[in-house]
Amino acid sequence: METKQSEIDITKLLNALKKQIGIIVFMGIFVMLISSVLAWLFIQPKYSSSIDILVNQKNNNTAVQYNIQQADLQAINTYKDVLTKPIILSAVLKDIKRTDNYQGNLRTLEKSIEIDNQTNSQVITVNVTDKNAYVAADIANTIGKVFAKKVKKMMQVDNVTIVSSAKVNTKPVSPNKKLYASIGLVTGLVLGIVIALIKELTDKTVKDSNFLTDDLGLTNIGSVYHLDINDNDYGVVKVIARNKISNDDDEFNVPQRRRV
Repeated sequence: METKQSEIDITKLLNALKKQIGIIVFMGIFVMLISSVLAWLFIQPKYSSSIDILVNQKNNNTAVQYNIQQADLQAINTYKDVLTKPIILSAVLKDIKRTDNYQGNLRTLEKSIEIDNQTNSQVITVNVTDKNAYVAADIANTIGKVFAKKVKKMMQVDNVTIVSSAKVNTKPVSPNKKLYASIGLVTGLVLGIVIALIKELTDKTVKDSNFLTDDLGLTNIGSVYHLDINDNDYGVVKVIARNKISNDDDEFNVPQRRRV
């Protein structure tokens, strides 16, 4: 019985949503447009540039070179940590303030940097994000230059190679307009469903006799199927009523006339 009742409730719910599909679609499109406009007008775009740095030690002895390479791989995490420390970034900040009139501080600079490294690779990628595409490229290249100079003294590394310098990328990496539009669409659809359900559940209009018998538990004693008013009746309303007799379940039509 509970399963049957659940099926009935789900059917009613789906029918209610189907009747309010216009509101749901409208809210989805409306909120999607709003979120897209907000992302376009009020969120400042940011740009990203990256530089690839190879750090290794050279040795002509093949057997020794393998051990050195393994040691370099184990030291990658140390190199990644050093790249975001003040010993590197202080010199970088001083340089970009002079060349690019950078307005940020050491903390801001650190937050704009992301270090990446593939497994078992000696190449370290430094990604820099800034509101200015040219400044982002300058910061990345300056980090590579300062790191190559200082790491030799700090880590006793004799070979730092810039695999690829940072290039200016004028395509913004944020905000992600497609993501904002998708979030707006989903949010709007959910909001539309909520509004549709509230509207349907708070609607107490009697639409058919099932509402009286099934929802309110009342007894249906009759239905008015037709109401005919025309000039020939001279103010007389004809009502055709179908009544149900509880004793023998016979149904009959009783034409009635009532003068108004």
